[in-house]
Amino acid sequence: MRKAIILFGLLAAMQVMAQDKSIVTVKSGEVTNGVVILTVHQTATPQQAADTFALHCNKGMTACNVVEPGTYVMVRLPKNWGMYDCANVDLYASTADPASGEKLGEYCLIEK
Repeated sequence: MRKAIILFGLLAAMQVMAQDKSIVTVKSGEVTNGVVILTVHQTATPQQAADTFALHCNKGMTACNVVEPGTYVMVRLPKNWGMYDCANVDLYASTADPASGEKLGEYCLIEK
């Protein structure tokens, strides 16, 4: 049993390290027909070009929230992780550490 717990801890640590973090700005958020839609802008970095996309989640699901416009840390989850059958992302407060901070929401990333 102890080996299983250690193995699970190592796998979880590897997933946290493999996550793709970026700073994004939520421009707006709305609820349309039971779907939360956030319009998000990602500023350019040396690794990535600037991009605008939408984050969707189903209202009423765990971790589906309309967040206030502002700056957040967005973490792209590994493939096949998360609630939705798409590229899943988590949002955290701009000052939070995704490894230990409180998740503000989990969304499906829709590229525009």
